[in-house]
Amino acid sequence: MKASSNMTQIALETATQDRFSAHVDAALLDRLASRVTKVGVRDPLMIQMPFTGDALGTVPACLAEDVRAAAGLARSAQRAWATRPVRERVAMFLRFHDLLLDRQEEILDIIQLESGKARRHAVEELFDAAMVARYYAATVEDLLKPKRRQGAFPVVTEAWEHHLPKGVAGFIVPWNYPLTLGITDAIPALLAGNAVLIKPDSQTPYSTLWAVDLLEEAGVPGELMQVVTGSGAALGQPIIDCVDYLMFTGSTRTGRIVARQAAERLIDYSMELGGKNAMIVLDDADVDRTVAGAVVACFSNAGQLCVSMERMYVQSGVYDAFVRGFVDKTRALRLGAALDYSADMGSLISESQLRTVECDVEDAVAKGARVLAGGHARPDLGPYFFEPTILENVDEGMRLFAEETFGPVVSIYRVESVDEAIELANASPYGLNFSVWSRDTGRAHEIATRLQAGTVNVNEGYAAAWASVDAPMGGVKESGVGRRHGDGGLLKYTEAQTVAIQHRVPLFAPSYLSQGSFVSVVVFALRLLRHLPGIK
Repeated sequence: MKASSNMTQIALETATQDRFSAHVDAALLDRLASRVTKVGVRDPLMIQMPFTGDALGTVPACLAEDVRAAAGLARSAQRAWATRPVRERVAMFLRFHDLLLDRQEEILDIIQLESGKARRHAVEELFDAAMVARYYAATVEDLLKPKRRQGAFPVVTEAWEHHLPKGVAGFIVPWNYPLTLGITDAIPALLAGNAVLIKPDSQTPYSTLWAVDLLEEAGVPGELMQVVTGSGAALGQPIIDCVDYLMFTGSTRTGRIVARQAAERLIDYSMELGGKNAMIVLDDADVDRTVAGAVVACFSNAGQLCVSMERMYVQSGVYDAFVRGFVDKTRALRLGAALDYSADMGSLISESQLRTVECDVEDAVAKGARVLAGGHARPDLGPYFFEPTILENVDEGMRLFAEETFGPVVSIYRVESVDEAIELANASPYGLNFSVWSRDTGRAHEIATRLQAGTVNVNEGYAAAWASVDAPMGGVKESGVGRRHGDGGLLKYTEAQTVAIQHRVPLFAPSYLSQGSFVSVVVFALRLLRHLPGIK
């Protein structure tokens, strides 16, 4: 699985130059870093290039007072933004959509340089951001327009549902998808009339800063979008103290802490957390198609993907053929650091992530797991590269059996029946994204409804559900709270308000009618309404 020499040389050469690629240089990164909100001189936070371990640039290590200042600026800007006609907001986000596609090479380079992923996985973020901007620009007017609701009594009572912006929405963003998670949750919040306060991960701030810069170019007021950079431990609590809603994407362990802190303020939140996602391959699956899909499902972004597969349950009828094909295709993957589409898989993000993957694999092998493919770090390619790895004979005594590795490692199991596969897939505290493979999509759909996961893909690993932005996306059990995408992905950033108007006839006994007579009239009316068509 050695990459060609030019694949690794690209990143090694750029680290010594002011220009990191044809589209990204130190001046651009410095300008983006200047967008970070701070009220004084701050220590620099060094951003590393995972491809080489060399410095990419620095951003300020913000403090709690910077968060408070950012929230204040955002809140002031939000008041005017909320009064802007929705159609004006829509026009800005459609311009953002077009600018994003026009400037794709620039952002793809930035994503790769700060995250280490292959370009074919970076481009998924570009597509996602464009699709989300287009979708919510197309739906926001209908979602926010006042809706007539049935009143207490027909004719005499009318009720209206309004959706008002919450104010300032906060976003604590992970490193694995710095453009997607840095901006696509904020897009519906902004369109709904809110300001946003975003804290990108301290390892990958530039993609978020670039997106915010592009939104301002598209017409969104810059003061409306505040970005602070630094560690989550230092800035998480101050952010929660200042915002009116919180969207968090990260580990389940950290999510519990964030939930407690948000509960103290009684602010609403949504979270996408950890997963130990399962793929089920039925006896009637198309083996070649399933093998190709499994490689993508397990090793996209070097497995550093919350919805990627880490467990596979394959029925006996196709197990041997599937494993042979899967191992062969996995061994053929090209690893590399090229800023083009020549690599199939890139690097892990950091030494810490590499060590986690190494320790999980070493622990499993020491306890009896068998390596079918991969299993080793690749320092010849870069400091944090690790081979895509397939393991057999993994059992509950091993660390990676039940816990998320978040790397290019998958465990494969032979099962005899569909019921056994479903039971094993559901035997997890996590339920984010599962996958079912079968020629019979109707049968696969029925199986999907028996799986305890927020999303299930049939004959696909993760992209079909994720890219269906009209449908909700999120986890169950310990994999999250709330949803992104769909109607709820925008309405969660609003407060639902009911305005009820009472006409002439009162809802309480008038002075000219005794209480007993009034009760009799209401009882008669309720009995009548029970039989009228169209009355709920």
